[in-house]
Amino acid sequence: MPDAIEIPSIPSALGSAVKRQIFAIQDYSLLTVQSIRNIFSSPRYPGDILEQMDLIGVGSLPIVAISSVFIGGVLVLNTASQFERFGETALTGDAVSLALVRELGPTITALLVAGRNASGIASELGSMVVTEQVDAMRALGTDPIRKLMTPRVLATALMLPLLVAASDFLGLVGGFIVAHMTLHLSSAEFWRRAIDALAFGDLAMGMMKPLAFGLIIATVGCWQGLRVKGGTQGVGRATTNAVVVSSVLVLTVDFFLTRLFLFIFNL
Repeated sequence: MPDAIEIPSIPSALGSAVKRQIFAIQDYSLLTVQSIRNIFSSPRYPGDILEQMDLIGVGSLPIVAISSVFIGGVLVLNTASQFERFGETALTGDAVSLALVRELGPTITALLVAGRNASGIASELGSMVVTEQVDAMRALGTDPIRKLMTPRVLATALMLPLLVAASDFLGLVGGFIVAHMTLHLSSAEFWRRAIDALAFGDLAMGMMKPLAFGLIIATVGCWQGLRVKGGTQGVGRATTNAVVVSSVLVLTVDFFLTRLFLFIFNL
């Protein structure tokens, strides 16, 4: 008689799952540290960095711009009735400015960039792994981490703050348009309150968050792409995982960074 199939116990299955997650975190951490260390040593690939800056930054600008205008408009629509009820329509500029610069600008932009670029990075590198181009790179003496991952990490970390700055401005433009149409606020009143509401800590928070988010998006995308197994199906799984993992990490890190900056700047 054939041997009976041994079914693993629940503690054994849970232990195996925990060990896999620990090894995955270790693998991701080592890969991230190596890619960041490569920034400060030779050889460097400036051509690849500029190409990735164009693909990630310029390529993401249209979707970020369109989304930001409507996000600013939605903020005003949601707060207009409350401000009118208490006769404080002048506070519209303050509310839109603080919400965009502190939170919505960095977070929404990071999620949009993650959806567009983390998936693209994972699928591109995963395809290279499946077609053995990465192995060929190693055979020729080229470090694939330095050649493929470091330019993407550096480009994303540099371009995301610029995208967030554009997102904040266009969100304020969208908010002003809706506030002018619904609350009949003048441009001088809206923009003066929007600018005066911001302190140095708000700007620091709005520009430091994208640096961390950019590192998360690029490193997760590269990590998922470089560990692809199982052919084209593995590429599809890596693409999905890159978006999901990077988005969840962005939201998780955003909570702790917000708490840290609020404490540092006493906001």
